[in-house]
Amino acid sequence: MVIDPEQARPPHLSSPIRPVTLEDTDALKAVIDASGLFPSELLDDMIAGYFSGDVGDEFWLTIDAGGPLAVAYYVPERMTQGTWNLLLIAVHPDHQGQGRGAALLRHIEQALTARGERLLLVETSGLPSFEGTRAFYRKCGYDEEARIRDFYQAGEDKIVFRKLLDAPATSTPDSSAT
Repeated sequence: MVIDPEQARPPHLSSPIRPVTLEDTDALKAVIDASGLFPSELLDDMIAGYFSGDVGDEFWLTIDAGGPLAVAYYVPERMTQGTWNLLLIAVHPDHQGQGRGAALLRHIEQALTARGERLLLVETSGLPSFEGTRAFYRKCGYDEEARIRDFYQAGEDKIVFRKLLDAPATSTPDSSAT
């Protein structure tokens, strides 16, 4: 029996994951403000190149449930082969704890795997208030790879998590058939 993945999805996760549009900007700022990750006015500069088309492989995604309720931003690491960095992932606090962040992260991992990419990095704060964030990454299969002391400011470390992505399945010809 084949099950349609869309039908197997719990109702609260049926919202589509899609690329961000210019019209989403205010709603994304609301997600960032509610999450308290950074001042949302920084978003305009962060996303400008994406909207203008001045950047290459830069991806912005949202979960749309009658409007954006999450945001993710990931880019390739310069001077590497197949290494990507998830620079931002946030779900509005009213929608956290429902599997939406994990679904968005899984979507990114699958998209990168399909492209043949090999490694995804995630950076976060070492402050005690970010322990829930670090636990989320561990639960999603990420390993703590590095800690840079006093990175963001005195007393606030940067924690780097990594996950090796699965290679995409490829079919090989059956050599015994020739």
